[in-house]
Amino acid sequence: MARFGFLSTYPPTRCGLATFTEALAASMGEHGPRVVRVLDEASPVDSPRFGASVVAAELVGGDSASVRASIRALNDFDMVIVQHEYGIYGGVDGDEVLAVLEGLSSPSIVVLHTVLATPTPGQKRVLERVSELATAIVVMSDAARGILETGYDVVMSKVSVIPHGVATSPARSLGKAVRPVPGRVLTWGLIGPGKGLEWGIRAMTHLTDLPSHPQYVIVGRTHPKVLLHEGEAYRRRLEQLVEDLGLQEHVRFVDEYLDTDQLAEWVATAEVVLLPYDTENQVTSGVLVEAVAAGKPVVSTGFPHSVELLSDGAGVIVAHADPSSIAEGLRRVLGEAREAERMSAAATKLAAGTGWLEVAARYRALGADILSMQAA
Repeated sequence: MARFGFLSTYPPTRCGLATFTEALAASMGEHGPRVVRVLDEASPVDSPRFGASVVAAELVGGDSASVRASIRALNDFDMVIVQHEYGIYGGVDGDEVLAVLEGLSSPSIVVLHTVLATPTPGQKRVLERVSELATAIVVMSDAARGILETGYDVVMSKVSVIPHGVATSPARSLGKAVRPVPGRVLTWGLIGPGKGLEWGIRAMTHLTDLPSHPQYVIVGRTHPKVLLHEGEAYRRRLEQLVEDLGLQEHVRFVDEYLDTDQLAEWVATAEVVLLPYDTENQVTSGVLVEAVAAGKPVVSTGFPHSVELLSDGAGVIVAHADPSSIAEGLRRVLGEAREAERMSAAATKLAAGTGWLEVAARYRALGADILSMQAA
């Protein structure tokens, strides 16, 4: 069986790419040192060798010796899976990842977590060069594939769409053991500017008349990079907004980083999941796919991934930065039981094939195809 190595951030760094890689590697059944861990500015500095049984090497921005060590470690594997995001690699627009890709003798699958519809010239150049160096490219939505095809110079025959994995399969309903709390609206994930949480909070002022006594629960720690640069200023602004609006009974903060089981319990208690994000170009959202897999109705602002997943009835698309529109979407779910049931059924249907074991099997199959073609 082919051995897969991974280039990515990795725990104890708390970010989407780290948890994605941890789940994917575990689901693929990989054992022993297999990860070249990217240390970005928000990585914990007191535990650089965390998980020595897993971490084969570390890539440090601006450190040419670590680039050489990373290349050596990755070339020990039959296949390398690279997580690409602009913000984690060193250099301008994360261009230091190019030196690693250029040094690989093993074939690579590059997973694009961000595909911008309107990139800067530098971002476009880096992504096109990353795609050129990759043996295969994976995106996690049809929207991302479409943006690549129309906006970038990329060989599209390299591109596959493999959905973001979820921690629980649709066959195991998160709501089975825990009943939803009437009126509970849930947002989770790392907190920082751009998440639009202020709009979700303001929307609650329009819903206090509902008999379910709705409460907006925001679960998550502040994003490490936000914490590094501005501390808890964003969270404090949100808390002050709640106080100014007199919403203390309608908004609750849970300042915790949840493991898989804890998250499953929180999601099970929600009547509706809210994604009030400010972004208009997000092509992959792990929170969105987790909510859909749990069979939860979703109210979301309209970014590419949400429009793609929710357009068949699994949720409601609302306007950006518009508390009234968000409140209207939430009212459709909280005030109309049949509508909520219909959305839940549509979400469960959408989630088929997105469990991590199923997603990992697709990565293994893609890798096997690549190795077979190279051996021919």
